[in-house]
Amino acid sequence: MRQAVDAGLRRSRAALAVGFLLQGTAFALLVTCIPEIQRRYGLSDAMLPVFLAAVPVLAGVGSIGSEQLVKRSSARGVLRAVQPAVCLTLAAVGLGERLWQLAVALGLFGLLVGALDASMNMLGVGLQRRYGRSIMLGFHAAFSLGGILGGSIAWLGAHDDSGLPTLFGATAAVLTPLALLAGTRFPGRAELGDAVREAAEAAARSIPWRPLLPLCTAMAAAYIADASVSNYSVKYLTDGLHSAGDVAKFSYLGYMVAMLLGRALGDRAVQRWGAVAVVRTGAALAALGFALAAAAPGPAVGIAGFTLLGFGICAIIPQVFAAGGRLFPEDSDAAVARLNLFNYVGFLLGSPLVGALADAASYRIALLAPLVLILLIAPLAGHFAPGRPGDREHGERRVQPTAPGH
Repeated sequence: MRQAVDAGLRRSRAALAVGFLLQGTAFALLVTCIPEIQRRYGLSDAMLPVFLAAVPVLAGVGSIGSEQLVKRSSARGVLRAVQPAVCLTLAAVGLGERLWQLAVALGLFGLLVGALDASMNMLGVGLQRRYGRSIMLGFHAAFSLGGILGGSIAWLGAHDDSGLPTLFGATAAVLTPLALLAGTRFPGRAELGDAVREAAEAAARSIPWRPLLPLCTAMAAAYIADASVSNYSVKYLTDGLHSAGDVAKFSYLGYMVAMLLGRALGDRAVQRWGAVAVVRTGAALAALGFALAAAAPGPAVGIAGFTLLGFGICAIIPQVFAAGGRLFPEDSDAAVARLNLFNYVGFLLGSPLVGALADAASYRIALLAPLVLILLIAPLAGHFAPGRPGDREHGERRVQPTAPGH
């Protein structure tokens, strides 16, 4: 019986990793084709930040709404429905011609991505509880691998001068059946037992905000940097450095390759040098990457800057979650849920900030804003240390459950 359960868990873990990979592919393809989307729909540089900011806002709405859907069905049921739908909205972005059609397609994409992100991570946390050890980094590494795949598809499309209808439509035609197939193996009650319910109850418990605020600040700064690269690295190379469209895709592709490699080696670095040193080094590398990209005389140096930035950012975000879990070891899911909110805060602030500065001055100047913000992480690095004073007090204090959302 034990072997059958273990085999089921392994299949569920592999299927969920495929889900993360498919999502990374769709997201990377969308963000690396922003210049092509602008041209197809006649979207001005002034309006672009508005459209980009709407996506994380609606993703937050979708994430909150998914909690009610999960209560009525299951996290597996929600994920099975929304992941193929996300793939179809990708095709819709490529098929439209008018601005209102883009608004509808991106709006749907944001809502569905929020629900997908929430349900996917619920299942990941549930599987991690059943495994009894950390496996979430592997799922996020699969997302990074999907980002590399999506960036490569975008490069091929730009190199062959494929139009958005062909590029997005063909990709969605492949991703959608793969999402449906992976959905048949997503973990359910047989594999998870009560793990998802227990994680949701833990996330609903009230914990104090104050000890988490330095980590929340670090999370927001890291995701502002990530949003800047996701939404504007390709556009900076094409408009600011006058790069060819296919070459410009390597800015995001190099960033995602660095993220994948960094996540594969990050745990060993933390074990050898400690979380504080890794976070400080990561912040310094990320700032150096922004500076190199902003001062780049040409596309090659710009790509190198964004790649270096990926090595810096990859170390910070997982350590934010790990530090939050150490602060509240008995309520780690609640801490992670709080910290994850600042993922959306970072994306919400990052796109308009860089877009507005680029419109008012230049992309070189705009890249200096996330550079300054990422440097704020360095003095916060002490909050990532294991066994900080007060950790035991915060971790052992039991907090009475309250209504969800508090």
